[in-house]
Amino acid sequence: MSLFGDGLDAAVQKAFTRPAPKSAPAQMRYLVKQLKGTKAVAQMLRISQRTVERYVKDQIKKPRPDLAARLEREVKKRWQPQIRARARQQAATTGGIVIDTRARLGYVAPIGTTDEDRIRHLTVALPPQYAARLFAAQEAGAGDQQLQQIAADALREVYFQDGGRRAGSLEEVHFTDIEHLEFEL
Repeated sequence: MSLFGDGLDAAVQKAFTRPAPKSAPAQMRYLVKQLKGTKAVAQMLRISQRTVERYVKDQIKKPRPDLAARLEREVKKRWQPQIRARARQQAATTGGIVIDTRARLGYVAPIGTTDEDRIRHLTVALPPQYAARLFAAQEAGAGDQQLQQIAADALREVYFQDGGRRAGSLEEVHFTDIEHLEFEL
């Protein structure tokens, strides 16, 4: 489970204009239509092709919990791609992204400053360039560590340095022990 990747996906999913299919047969029909065949869906979900066909015909209605989770994840990953792209584009160019987190934050600064890490609850609006960096890194397959570093850089500039108005000699922000993380477009 990727904390940052899942958080970014959840923020984009809030922009959906229609709900994704809820029932397993409807989800299976959607995936069959998207992947153009039952064989591809069966391979993706690691089940037999016959099982996929039975879901499509409403012969099976209730999947096992692990299959239900995989099915829902795959449907949401493919649901409304144009809406998803438009929401990401708007956040990356004009809107920015809001990060709401409760985590241990501290920084590296010159001697004589109070740079001790401590738990903080922050809700900060990040400028569009950081939203663009987060989404670009996520699409490039970046892991949670890289996404966390981008978020730490954004918090350094926006929260600690206030866009260059204070703490100019701040070198690095520590963003660890994340208890809560949520993104909003």
